[in-house]
Amino acid sequence: MKSFLLITGLLLLIALEILRVYFIMPFPGSQQKNTIGLAYWIDRNIVWLRLLLLLAIAYPVLLVFRRSKTWRKILLSLVLVLYAVVFYFFNFRFLADKMFLQPRDKFFASASDNRIGEDKLVIGVVINGEARAYPVQIIGYHHQVRDTVGRTPVMVTYCTVCRTGRVFSPVVNGKPETFRLVGMDHFNAMFEDATTKSWWQQATGVAITGALKGTALKEFPSYQTTLSAWLRGHPSSTVMQADTFFNKQYNELALYDKGTLKSSLEKRDISSWKKKSWVVGIDRNGSARAYDWNQLAAERLIQDSLPGLPLLIALEKDGMSFHAWSRVVNGSALKFAIDLPGDGFIDMETHSAWNSDGLCTNGILKGNRLQPVQAYQEFWHSWQTFHPGTTKYRQSTIL
Repeated sequence: MKSFLLITGLLLLIALEILRVYFIMPFPGSQQKNTIGLAYWIDRNIVWLRLLLLLAIAYPVLLVFRRSKTWRKILLSLVLVLYAVVFYFFNFRFLADKMFLQPRDKFFASASDNRIGEDKLVIGVVINGEARAYPVQIIGYHHQVRDTVGRTPVMVTYCTVCRTGRVFSPVVNGKPETFRLVGMDHFNAMFEDATTKSWWQQATGVAITGALKGTALKEFPSYQTTLSAWLRGHPSSTVMQADTFFNKQYNELALYDKGTLKSSLEKRDISSWKKKSWVVGIDRNGSARAYDWNQLAAERLIQDSLPGLPLLIALEKDGMSFHAWSRVVNGSALKFAIDLPGDGFIDMETHSAWNSDGLCTNGILKGNRLQPVQAYQEFWHSWQTFHPGTTKYRQSTIL
């Protein structure tokens, strides 16, 4: 009986340390099932579970070292060392916030002092007239960066495994909250708030377990373009610069923008509608639709309509900067065509010319600006997972 208790207790101790991290990190088979409830329960109760199991095996361990043969003592010693190794790695090395650290120094530069390549992708945000750009290569490593834009606190987030960039307010129930990267669910980054220890989904900003389950963070509009395209439209924008302490980690993501990393978790599938295919996703009041990036790259303009929203999605000649706008101008839904000589387009109703920032530069509608629509570029598996009712755009969709 004592041997059974000893063996069972040791196995459970090792299993608990592993499973606590296994369920919330991208280990083989860990992200396909809905195991967050179990993972959260283990995480919240790990201390007393450890103590209970350690107390349960304390007397059997003592007996082995007092009365058993030498080989049994050696074997038990090896198992205890194994537990110590597992404890160390799964509590100090494999945890998400131990692997992906926050920047030590945050430095923002004007366009004239910027050292980030203008061909790099950024997540741009404008709040109260202040524009700021965050290079994907930088925030992709950190997963989140806390900042203040237009006197407003923001949490800029990015999950490289889902290719999801989101900008949230870190204010919860009227108070600024602190978050840490705790792991992932269905390959999407999760954050834990310091107050209630609830776990929040990065792709949606919703708490998926814990005391605040169902609560959603306020999201700020954000845009993904090359830095060159962003500065063209926002010349006074500041740009986040690299924290040189993390240059090695940033360099590992140097090819991320174009999807050519070797990592199977982050590399793009150039075919359409595969798990790692790129899509542009738009969710209009719960009506979600995905647009194949390959089709957008081939056509450069996609015109569609979601309920109450005539859409125009455009890809610039750089092949990386995309925009989504409402096609409604002065109460009428316009149709557009590529302006072949330039990087803009024309509307078919008035033949006015529009540039890549959605501004009408010539014609009857000169001075009008298309209203932006929140859109995201991400992996198809991510959009499909977090928008289970999504449809795929087809050419036959009624405008």
